Amino acid sequence: MIMLTIKSLLAVTITAALALTSVQNATAAQPDATKPTIVLVHGAFAESSSWNGVAAQLLTQGYPVVAAANPLRGVKQDADYVADIVEQTAGPVILVGHSYGGAVITNAVHNNPKVKGLVYVAAFAPDKGETAIELSGRYPGGTLGPTLAAPVQLDDGNKDLYIQQDKFGQQFAADVPAADSALMAATQRPISEAALKEASGDPAWKKLPSWFIYGSADKNIPEAALKFMAERAGSKKTVTVQGASHVVMTSNPQKVAELIIEAAQGSSKG
Repeated sequence: MIMLTIKSLLAVTITAALALTSVQNATAAQPDATKPTIVLVHGAFAESSSWNGVAAQLLTQGYPVVAAANPLRGVKQDADYVADIVEQTAGPVILVGHSYGGAVITNAVHNNPKVKGLVYVAAFAPDKGETAIELSGRYPGGTLGPTLAAPVQLDDGNKDLYIQQDKFGQQFAADVPAADSALMAATQRPISEAALKEASGDPAWKKLPSWFIYGSADKNIPEAALKFMAERAGSKKTVTVQGASHVVMTSNPQKVAELIIEAAQGSSKG
């Protein structure tokens, strides 16, 4: 547990610094202690910088932001990691998950009263026993499988999955400028195959308010699957961004940030 805490604190330090540098021409407000900390959890084939545009918007509004470095090793392991970050964070927290990161935040609350709400960004919101791979294949329209590279066999017997770089833009980030999607392809983080097949635990969305946003042109998780999960969770608000890809937070950071702020404000009132 000590090692996990140290790693979490290091992740907080590094990813917060990355988020701060993303502001660039914007002027960040001083963090407002009355506002909840926004913990951003990326998904498979992405990394913390995928949140840069959203983090910049939030920072200018005075929200404390942490873009967690999701290990992408397994639902429980990754959720415990994020839960440890939440534990080390002062004050209330809004958890935001993208893609597989949605499964992580669904399992990361651990009945911690600090967590006030959940925001799903083109993300899985599994019920108990469900897996990411099953949910993504429940409805037609997903085209991820054929774009994956040959799995990388690991010494522990597991396999790491990547998207082929020449297919990354079209599959994952079709509405992102080509130069940016090429950089995303080169810096993508692999996910363990086992993580996509690991069953979820008791879902936090049954106890906490949730908000959803996703693109109508998502090729990783079909729009029908995202709509189903949002409705099942009783989402307080669901936003569909027409023509947006799976990385709606990268292509439409303002819309995603606006929903996160709405969730933060709604959670504080609730």
